[in-house]
Amino acid sequence: MDAADTAHEAFLRARYFDALDGLRGLSILAVIWHHSGEHTGLLARGYLGVALFFAISGLLITTLLLREQDRSGTISLRGFYVRRTLRIFPLYYAVIAIYVLLVAVLERGSPAGTTFFANLPAYLTYTSNWFVDLSSGNRVIFYFAWSLATEEQFYLLWPSVVRYARIWFLPPIVMATLLLLGEASRWALETGLVPPDMLLARVVASVATPICLGCMAAYLLHRPAGFRAAWRVAGQWWSAPLATALLVLALAVEATPTALVALAMTCLVVACSIRPDHLLRHLLGWRALRYVGTISYGMYLLHMLSLNAARRLVPDAGAPLRFALAAAIAILLASVSYRWFERPILALKDRLSGRAVPQPVPAPSA
Repeated sequence: MDAADTAHEAFLRARYFDALDGLRGLSILAVIWHHSGEHTGLLARGYLGVALFFAISGLLITTLLLREQDRSGTISLRGFYVRRTLRIFPLYYAVIAIYVLLVAVLERGSPAGTTFFANLPAYLTYTSNWFVDLSSGNRVIFYFAWSLATEEQFYLLWPSVVRYARIWFLPPIVMATLLLLGEASRWALETGLVPPDMLLARVVASVATPICLGCMAAYLLHRPAGFRAAWRVAGQWWSAPLATALLVLALAVEATPTALVALAMTCLVVACSIRPDHLLRHLLGWRALRYVGTISYGMYLLHMLSLNAARRLVPDAGAPLRFALAAAIAILLASVSYRWFERPILALKDRLSGRAVPQPVPAPSA
């Protein structure tokens, strides 16, 4: 297992996984495509780009926490929350302010506008995945905040589990338990076994399976024995293409459970993380795609505004043209935001979080 041990040492030293930026780029483009019009077949499941974001986030955040724990003997929760706050909150609340202004001007008195302001407390507190009903079929402005709420709840709870666990395998057990409870709650809600307005069921069902899988994968890769096991399957030259093929197959078969789709995504993330010379490196390492991944947080927050702008600019455009125009607008807006709004705030992260040596910020979610 010399190759696996060498790869593990390289993995532990790596501070940046450029392929994951490429995956983020594909994820945000898939989300914009999904919202650009009606699609069928494989192209109709672009919304699962969010699940790929979740898998990447679970693996990266947990990996950083484990490395900090190994390096310093503990995890600075203050430092973690300062960094997350500076990365997430400023742009999120700035975009909410833009929505408040636009809805007040353009949707005053409309059912969608009234619903938006009724949902505003949930948006402001990152609880829209619990309290905003997306199943009614009515138009819900800013509804995509459900995924950001899910991420923020993960950030709020998971670092403390890792920090205070007395034995190393307790956090993975916690995540596996949450995964099972989340899947069971979603099944109970979908089948009508529990009423859709039961808050406890909605809270438990909001647990994101891809995040759980990403966290457990991080624990697997962090320890030598776990990395060796993962290397046998995900560390071969054919691993990343095979994981991609399995993911495409899972997406193409509409009956595939979302948990299996999330598993295929996690395998792809792992394969792209532990072997830098994987066969997809030229695509995922493409500079333009990596740049899109770098600004993907801003693009996600601004993509519905971009789509609405595209619809107004070209009212009769088909889905492909609307997607291309919306993606271009989102890239432009997110680039301006990242350069002039986000990066100056990100520069404060190391000073305020107590880090002795400033660390580079290669990507928004790293």
